[in-house]
Amino acid sequence: MAKDPSKTERATPKRRNKLRKEGNVAKSMEFTKTCTLIVGFATMYFYLPYAGEKLGNYWVECFNTLDENIITPTTAYAILWEFVTQLALICGPIVFAVAISAFVTLRRQVGKLWTTKVFKFKWSRFNIVNGLKRVFFSFETYVRLLKAVAIAAIIGYVPFMFIVGQTAVFPGLYYTNAHGLASYLLTASAQMIKYTMIPVVAYALFDLWHSFHQYEENNKMTKAEVKDEMRQAFGDPVIKNKQKQKMMQFMQQRMMQSVPKADVVVTNPTHYAVALQYDPTICPAPVVLAKGVDKLALRIKDVAREHGVPIKENKLLARSLYSSVEIGEPIPEDLYKAVAAIIAEIWRLKGKIQ
Repeated sequence: MAKDPSKTERATPKRRNKLRKEGNVAKSMEFTKTCTLIVGFATMYFYLPYAGEKLGNYWVECFNTLDENIITPTTAYAILWEFVTQLALICGPIVFAVAISAFVTLRRQVGKLWTTKVFKFKWSRFNIVNGLKRVFFSFETYVRLLKAVAIAAIIGYVPFMFIVGQTAVFPGLYYTNAHGLASYLLTASAQMIKYTMIPVVAYALFDLWHSFHQYEENNKMTKAEVKDEMRQAFGDPVIKNKQKQKMMQFMQQRMMQSVPKADVVVTNPTHYAVALQYDPTICPAPVVLAKGVDKLALRIKDVAREHGVPIKENKLLARSLYSSVEIGEPIPEDLYKAVAAIIAEIWRLKGKIQ
């Protein structure tokens, strides 16, 4: 199937999360199988001498007791059960190592993931036409076929060449005892597996890269899809700007409603205006009720004049209050003295203090 040329953008985090929930993740089964094979062969290589000795001792003990016991269905069943138990104990570490390696390898590729959506019934899977297209006309099908042929050729060619190289040794094995023959077979098998695994590992690393690369390519998005997801996640910029403007207007209206409660409005005189209220029963320090610059500062002063709130000009103080204090917050300690002098002067004029 031809690649859509319009899909040029990497999948967004939202798209990736959706794919993960559906069980669609990047992973290489060839890499996983190769890792489990390496761990399994390594475990067998180091564990086999101990396992062989233990199994041999069991058989020696078993045959030594045959002369002493009468074979009946009950004893035969007991001997068979004991053999199966011993075999399970011997093979258990190998199976456990392989299982752990498979789990760790997949976990490193996929991460923490558990979903049941992969088992969800889909009628599209029973579409014969689409199935035939995937089998005969899909590029991925030919890639998988090429991979299978390549790995079969590797697994077949390397052992064949190794056996051909060992043919000169075969005549000498005729005079070797059973122990020597077994030792040679185990050593030769280990070497053959080692030589075979070298190209297999190279192929697995390539398949790992190809799987992740193909996953990224298959899930690319168009620029329009990315923009749609951005709108869904963060909203339409035009609508957001309108909402922001309405919110600012609402906040300004509420702020203007607080200006009549102020004790004084400190100005720049034209560019800055800050309305302050001091009520010791509410807050031990004066609180900023409203502030603004330019047109908003003019509106604050107009509302203050309408409601008889005193306006005092102090350029440095007005700038400091505007830049360092938010609406509804008390003024900082370093401005206490300057603000206290202004409020005290106003309270004297109003007769609140002598």
